[in-house]
Amino acid sequence: MDRHVKVWFDAEGDFLEVTFADRAGYMVETEHDAIMTRVDDEGHVLGFSILGVSKLRSERPIDVDLFAEVV
Repeated sequence: MDRHVKVWFDAEGDFLEVTFADRAGYMVETEHDAIMTRVDDEGHVLGFSILGVSKLRSERPIDVDLFAEVV
């Protein structure tokens, strides 16, 4: 199991991205409007992103299921 994590924050765009694997994938919505999960074709979670991260300060902790259903 790869234990490398890449974290990128764009202050101007107020966007946070966390990547667990650098492979081709696509974004899937979660139950939280600001959070997207990045998955591969088999449904493995490759990472996640948070839009408007600074606006979420009042939501502590943010609790989101990152597992995606691939159809």
